[in-house]
Amino acid sequence: MPKRIAVGITSLLSLLLLSQNAFAHGIIGARFFPATLTIDDPFVADEMSLPTISTLRSSDDPSVRETDTSVDISKRLSRNLGIGAGATYKYLKSDDGSTIQGLDNFASNVQYVFFNNPDHEALSSLKLNWDMGGTGNVAVGDKFSRFTPSVLFGKGLSDLPDSLRYLKPLAFTGTFGSAFPTRRTDEDTGKPIAQVAQWGFTVQYSLQYLQANVKDIGLVQPLNRMIPLVEIPLQTPWDGDQKGKTTGTVNPGFIWFGRTIQLSLEAQVPINQASGKGVGAIGQIHFYLDDIAPTIFTWTPFSGVLGPTQSK
Repeated sequence: MPKRIAVGITSLLSLLLLSQNAFAHGIIGARFFPATLTIDDPFVADEMSLPTISTLRSSDDPSVRETDTSVDISKRLSRNLGIGAGATYKYLKSDDGSTIQGLDNFASNVQYVFFNNPDHEALSSLKLNWDMGGTGNVAVGDKFSRFTPSVLFGKGLSDLPDSLRYLKPLAFTGTFGSAFPTRRTDEDTGKPIAQVAQWGFTVQYSLQYLQANVKDIGLVQPLNRMIPLVEIPLQTPWDGDQKGKTTGTVNPGFIWFGRTIQLSLEAQVPINQASGKGVGAIGQIHFYLDDIAPTIFTWTPFSGVLGPTQSK
């Protein structure tokens, strides 16, 4: 096993013992926010995504289909502070028949919730992601690191007037950050490495919220635990040859959540020619560790045992 991979695996295993996932679920007021697939949300939680699988063709000629399989795991250190880690295996298949595959660089993050208003179902947090350069296969991962500070928010529409009560199940989450590479020039190609704004948002409509807080319309399982949503992850370089050119996808889909597990499936529709070809897909199995075994997984060094996220 190459030394850099062994070091990366050791780092990942260490972080898995006390880490914070990129995609957290949580409750604020009467609102349950699920873990979303492509947009970081503002909660910290004890949970695990195993696996998340996505596939999409690039706009290159010849085009390359990238299929990613990833795992993320999370751990709260207090009610408002969490840290996290993740790993992704990439499989790239070109239309000319060639393939490249390997483990991408490991990633970790730290997140802090600084604003929380249950009456208005609103919260915000700050997050720092670290893509650990050189910890993965050099064929698919960069040799340099990237640090991405970002601000995240979530807002439910419970405070709408009763005349708009059927809009109350709507909620929004969003993020805006910027990725800063530790190198400004690629040592292999000599080309500049851009700083990139990473931003996006989700629109969610909770059928569970509709049933419980607006009107019981008689939905049965599994529909009464469904959240139709659209995620829109985007990125825009600040500099370089592609300065100001936004790429990304529009991802319509749905989330079903139970007490201990969540199932998600979305399409990935490129927003322009530079973002990809055709329609891709992304799916996830997500485990709420804080609800599976709260006495074990919700222990924190600063706040004791926090208990489950969802009430029985």
